[in-house]
Amino acid sequence: AAGAAPAGADDAPAEEAAPAKTDFDVQLDAFDAGQKIKLIKEVRTATDLGLKEAKELVESAPCVVKKGLPKEQAEELQKKLIELGAQVSLV
Repeated sequence: AAGAAPAGADDAPAEEAAPAKTDFDVQLDAFDAGQKIKLIKEVRTATDLGLKEAKELVESAPCVVKKGLPKEQAEELQKKLIELGAQVSLV
């Protein structure tokens, strides 16, 4: 019985740590080449990057578009990019 208790105690901190995540990174995994220009415009809006920087960022996929966002903002950006034909994940 004593051996089971430490195992349960080890599981608890891991479960508490997962929901505590408050900052998310929006990662662009891939995109539809036909939507690249629209995607670059959206990335520019979201990141305040210049045209050249946003283009290079999009073309370097998979890459992180924006870091440290609250969950709601990260999901909103993810939704916008998906609507433009991108494959996006939150990390």
